[in-house]
Amino acid sequence: MTDHNDRALPGLDLGKLAAYLKVDKLDGELIPGGRSNLTYRVTDGTQRWVLRRPPLGHVLATAHDMSREYRVISALGPTRVPVPHAELLCEDTDVIGAPFYLMEECSGTPLREQQQAAWLTAEQATTLSNDLVDVLADLHEVDPAAVGLSDFGRPDGFMARQVARWGKQLDNSRSRDLPGIDELRERLASTVPDSPKATIIHGDYRLDNCLVTEGTPKITAVLDWEMSTLGDPLADLGLLYVYWAGLNIENDPITGTVPSLPGFLSADDIVERYSDRTGTDVKNLGWYIAFGYFKLAVILEGIHYRFTTGKTVGAGFEKLGQFTLPLVVQGLAASKEQ
Repeated sequence: MTDHNDRALPGLDLGKLAAYLKVDKLDGELIPGGRSNLTYRVTDGTQRWVLRRPPLGHVLATAHDMSREYRVISALGPTRVPVPHAELLCEDTDVIGAPFYLMEECSGTPLREQQQAAWLTAEQATTLSNDLVDVLADLHEVDPAAVGLSDFGRPDGFMARQVARWGKQLDNSRSRDLPGIDELRERLASTVPDSPKATIIHGDYRLDNCLVTEGTPKITAVLDWEMSTLGDPLADLGLLYVYWAGLNIENDPITGTVPSLPGFLSADDIVERYSDRTGTDVKNLGWYIAFGYFKLAVILEGIHYRFTTGKTVGAGFEKLGQFTLPLVVQGLAASKEQ
């Protein structure tokens, strides 16, 4: 960890944070792997927390809202959905230069790459696949009003607004020619399906946004709630399909090749289990899969934009821009199959 009297952490002044928390001294480190909001591990030597703050620079409108993340994990704490305990929210930008919140540090590891999941037997991989689907189903079965989230979003017209929103984000991050992306955007906008009953949705649900314990594999916490809202549950399922199927290439950066390990369910098996568990009609899922590829392409293009303008923190960002167009190709293919 980095002592606040040593070199400063990018995006986090440990001295000012220590003063705000009324502790003598803090150590901290940037937690690698995040591609958007910045996540740090901090400790005063007795207690340990995880801190979340927005990225440095080029924050798109409505994105990276710390209060939304804090509110949703606070609300879901008493439910079956595994989330970290929310400790405090600070919206005073004078403390570290941006709003932030603190949550408990949970046990477990995100499985982003195949080597991180190499300990799984085929039976354990099946168990974990099922748990991943069941946690999503548990989330979608939470009554928003019962947990104080009835006003957490505007479900009517949700998917049409999502297409428009991510199209706008694309325009705000566009710095190069991206063949096919406007065709995909227009095709999605002209074929928006009717949504099922609105639920609380995560907005970026995938295996590596979960912490997993070894032994009997179990999801101990779902992380990264920055895109959560009330909306169409099939948006979560379609995006999970995208993260599971990926680009079907060697060293796939979307999946980390984890789902190719023995025992993991296929993407179609995940859809079938979700449908069986929730009773949701998935006949229009192809549209949501196409939208998932479009959304992920826009996200990677935004990261590419921030990288080219020197506004990213961490390693690996320089490689992500090359995957925008392959995602567009997959999205176009999925849109034609619906």
